[in-house]
Amino acid sequence: MLDLNGRSILVTGGTGSFGKMFVKTILEQYPQVRRLVVYSRDELKQFEMAQVFPHSRYPAIRYFIGDIRDGERFKRACENIEIIIHAAALKQVPAAEYNPMECIKTNVMGAQNVIEAALDCGVKQVVALSTDKAAAPINLYGATKLCSDKLFLAANRMKGERDLRFSVVRYGNVIGSRGAVIPGFLQKRHEGFLPITHPEMTRFNISLEDGVKMVLYTLEHAWGGEILVPKIPSSRITDVATAVGPDCEQRIIGIRPGEKLHEEMITTSDSLNTVELDRYYAICPSGAFRYTPQDYAEAFGGQLVARGFRYNSGENQEWLSVEQIRQQIRDHIDPQFSIV
Repeated sequence: MLDLNGRSILVTGGTGSFGKMFVKTILEQYPQVRRLVVYSRDELKQFEMAQVFPHSRYPAIRYFIGDIRDGERFKRACENIEIIIHAAALKQVPAAEYNPMECIKTNVMGAQNVIEAALDCGVKQVVALSTDKAAAPINLYGATKLCSDKLFLAANRMKGERDLRFSVVRYGNVIGSRGAVIPGFLQKRHEGFLPITHPEMTRFNISLEDGVKMVLYTLEHAWGGEILVPKIPSSRITDVATAVGPDCEQRIIGIRPGEKLHEEMITTSDSLNTVELDRYYAICPSGAFRYTPQDYAEAFGGQLVARGFRYNSGENQEWLSVEQIRQQIRDHIDPQFSIV
């Protein structure tokens, strides 16, 4: 049973959508957490977050200004930290295409800074957040996150005798997060039309709460070296548009550069090392490692997937209906949401 009371935790990108939900969850479920460090580079967001989670009420919380690109600054923040949750990233696909080196500096070099700090500061566990765009990437953002994933997985081989585990969680679009499609549709529906990139486009959907639950599951169960993928529903972009604005024109604008028709989280190449669990899939390390996919399956009551298995939003077995999408909007974005 996971118990984070008395533990010291640092979350990079702590003022982002995931970071705020993670902090809220930890403070509610583990009120005796010893230290909870919010590491981010935006002082305004930290100030605003501190109004919600003030140090006077939550003595374990700390707000640490710093950029994940700054290795020395990050290492200072990691003194006496036991657990790192790495959520900091540049994640907007168009921005990454236009500013490639900035994306690389944050998503790749920043990941290496996390690894080196963990190795040097006595950290016990690192969980890094990835994205479905890291599976067979076709845009720079996905490529940088794939590189980041590879760095974290390889770190398990370079840790030596340290009691330290590096794991990755990979999931799809987060409902209601900054830059997600539903908030954009909610803003534009009053204009009478909604921009649709392609009528056949599909996406995975996960709530912030479920994303946090997945990270907590990983903290409790991960062996290190695996990529955990949730079993989550897909939605059709046309159904999302209908759910938000049933009377709006769905105006086709074309797929943007670097955008996929369907998002993929497990490729056929991954199937040789993938284990199906109850709520998740685990992509185990390839090659010689301290455990095999079969070891993992036996330990967690799972089973190896069939050779050639793949998991993408277009071929998913679970789909959200229009009404289910509307309920998600009420549950996770706007409780007063109405199509009237």
